[in-house]
Amino acid sequence: MKTGIKIIQVKRQVIILLSCLFFQQMAFTQVVLPVFHDSIFSTYYQQRYSLFKDLPQTKGDIVFLGNSIADGSEWYELFNDKKIKNRGISGDVTAGVIHRLDEVVNRKPSKIFLLIGTNDLARGIKPDSIIKNILLIANYAKQTSPATRLYVQSILPVNNVFGKFSSHTSNTDAILTLNNSLNKLAATNNFTFINLYPFFLNTNGRMDTRYSNDGLHLLGEGYLLWKHIIYPYVYDMQEKPALIPMPLQVKWNKGFFSLYKCKSIVVTDNALMKEAGELKSLFAQNGLQASVSSKAGKEELHTELQFDRGNVSHLSDEAYTLNVSDKKILITAKTSHGIFNGIQTLRQLMRDGVMIDACEITDQPAFAWRGYMIDVGRNYMSMPLLKQQIDVMAQYKLNIFHFHPTEDIAWRIAIKQYPQLTAPETMFRNKGMYYTEAEIKELIAYCKERYITFVPEIDMPGHSAAFKRAMKTDMQSDSGLVFVKNILKEFCETYDVPYIHIGADEVKITNKNFVPEVTAYIESFGKKVIGWQPGGNFTNSTIRQLWMDDNAHLASNNDIQFIDSRHLYLNHIDPLEAVTTIYNRKIADKEKGDAATLGGIICMWPDRAVAKEEDVFRMNPVYPGMLAFAERSWRGGGQSGWIANIDDGDKIGFIDFENRLLENQHLYFSDKIFKYAKQSNLVWKLYGPYNNNGDVTKTYLPETKNWNAATAKVFKEVNGGTIVLRHWWAPLIKGAIDNAEDSTTIYATTKIWCDEEGVKDFWIGFNNISRSPATDSPLKDEWNNKGSAVWVNGKLIAPPAWVRPGQKGNSEIPLIDEGYEYRSPTKIFLKKGSNDVLIKVPIGTFKGKDWQNPVKWMFTFVEVK
Repeated sequence: MKTGIKIIQVKRQVIILLSCLFFQQMAFTQVVLPVFHDSIFSTYYQQRYSLFKDLPQTKGDIVFLGNSIADGSEWYELFNDKKIKNRGISGDVTAGVIHRLDEVVNRKPSKIFLLIGTNDLARGIKPDSIIKNILLIANYAKQTSPATRLYVQSILPVNNVFGKFSSHTSNTDAILTLNNSLNKLAATNNFTFINLYPFFLNTNGRMDTRYSNDGLHLLGEGYLLWKHIIYPYVYDMQEKPALIPMPLQVKWNKGFFSLYKCKSIVVTDNALMKEAGELKSLFAQNGLQASVSSKAGKEELHTELQFDRGNVSHLSDEAYTLNVSDKKILITAKTSHGIFNGIQTLRQLMRDGVMIDACEITDQPAFAWRGYMIDVGRNYMSMPLLKQQIDVMAQYKLNIFHFHPTEDIAWRIAIKQYPQLTAPETMFRNKGMYYTEAEIKELIAYCKERYITFVPEIDMPGHSAAFKRAMKTDMQSDSGLVFVKNILKEFCETYDVPYIHIGADEVKITNKNFVPEVTAYIESFGKKVIGWQPGGNFTNSTIRQLWMDDNAHLASNNDIQFIDSRHLYLNHIDPLEAVTTIYNRKIADKEKGDAATLGGIICMWPDRAVAKEEDVFRMNPVYPGMLAFAERSWRGGGQSGWIANIDDGDKIGFIDFENRLLENQHLYFSDKIFKYAKQSNLVWKLYGPYNNNGDVTKTYLPETKNWNAATAKVFKEVNGGTIVLRHWWAPLIKGAIDNAEDSTTIYATTKIWCDEEGVKDFWIGFNNISRSPATDSPLKDEWNNKGSAVWVNGKLIAPPAWVRPGQKGNSEIPLIDEGYEYRSPTKIFLKKGSNDVLIKVPIGTFKGKDWQNPVKWMFTFVEVK
């Protein structure tokens, strides 16, 4: 197929022989490949094949297999992925692929992308014979490497306009016949069919001359289009980019915008130069060079940012439209913040860095406040890690950064008047670690550049033991109030922030004038005040941040504004429940925001000491929770009440969101700690309940050899990786077991399919310890001190060898392996085919031994890829 390279001379009799052999082999279980002598094939074939055989053996690769069209690409550079290997040989035919198939499949690649057959047609081989050989390839690959996924790509169109390769360019009808047959056979023959053909056509039904200069082989632009089409197959993604938050309206159109041809960003208003710079940087990150200009050249592909200040009074300042055609990308909004939001959506549309599908997007948020809070008072966090979180917030359109730097443990804001506040001796953890004036200003500016409001919290009069140690007085005393006002004056005059959060919760108010007086004082500097509800004796002008179930917001008038943070504490919930519950949340019990309901803030309270700052992300679902909240707070809606299990919420919507979440994890979090695993595909059958009379060691029928799960009565079916049978906050939060009673044992079963036997990693747990209270560690040789157990294919799975078994809870002793998400996964051998999982979950009493050890009846079992 390639000029200057001898075409393989394979006799038709060989192909026909293969067809006969195929029928004989299909009659037997074992698929055996015919053997050919190398002399049948060209010297180029032999050269390439000999190289392939001598290359290092690596597993889990993605292999492009075929003829000169595969051979002609630099695949790993095209995808910037060294796991992608080229096994194309110019001039190859189906017989040649069969001859060298062992070299490919014995390496156990994760995927094979096959494009073969056009040379067979050029030699007069009929489509039926080619199909039989491709099916032989598919069946042998499945037999030899069951976990390998095969993608058979359609033969590309041809064009005779160049007067070359006449034996190829006259085969359009045969190509269509072959492609149609492969499409129909895919579902039942161990491969996925990818139809490339229509994307490369011109209006005359031939290969578009933009993509080929000889009517058969591809130019660079053709390979870039090919990459765009198969990108989601290569990386297990959805056909269209996984947008989070999903815009309110998305319409996908035919065609593509070629990013690599976009050389200019058009801006006609200087007020948008900052956003133009943001977009230019985004292009550069994808290896694209574009200049900012006031106009585009004639017929030049370009991106344009434009204010639309027409009749948009009904739109929020964050609304935008984004239109992509084959000629232009246009982002419009009435404010620069709206343009910025449009750029964040464009970032996700650019997932392959080559092309963007044509589309029309109209979007605006349901809630004005979409925030994230981090507690750096208890555990200091470095500036780079804080900025990383702010960057992620901006990319997913969160706009409130709630910064909590003062606590009982330590005061971490430098105050010039009172340096003793940040003295090492006043701190219990991370002694001497605090934020200077320059650093606070840097954070404020960093947020402002990304249209995020910096909301500092100076907790008063509660959570202020560090203040008391430093100042030798209580905040509510007369002298303490003087110090507080001096601190607030310095803070308000130093930092350009519109809000100051005063906390005022979890404290006995001994001075009833303290909160109103402090509130009035802060307001005198032109700042608005926020406080936790339930909390102090606030004035009506104070914005209330809800942290417990408080229905006062439902009956209030618009004089009082609210922010919802109820059951949005990431430190209390494991990664799997966190995404489930946050995705289903109805923020402030309303479909969308209004004058009284500003929105919500998810909170990260690492109350317990951590060994290193990264542990906050290892032990808590920071980024999965952030993305789930970005979706819900932007989209609005949700379910009433608190949802802990997938089945109790919007199950269909959750499955779609989870797929988008996993795609974003792959694309944008490879260098960050992102604790989540796919769970919506797990289906559990629950059996019982059995009354154990308080004896969690009792055994029941499901544990015996006589038990048959197939005929046993199923109590309930549930979906998920974490199943909450009864929440520690029951009945406020519903569990999978209605009206759950203590002294009960439940069994759960599921089946896991494995294409190839081997050891797999699993998250397993029965008590996901909150990172706030000083909860005890599990006892030696037990999962959770309650008799829980796991069997896989009848084999009991041993619990972890705990580093500190039976350790009494202590907030100053960092957690190390108590939670499934931050210890090494449990390794379990799975056989080929179906594997049976049996889980025993007994409960003695729902009453914990103390408030530090609440009882949450639950189990987690999910494979970690």
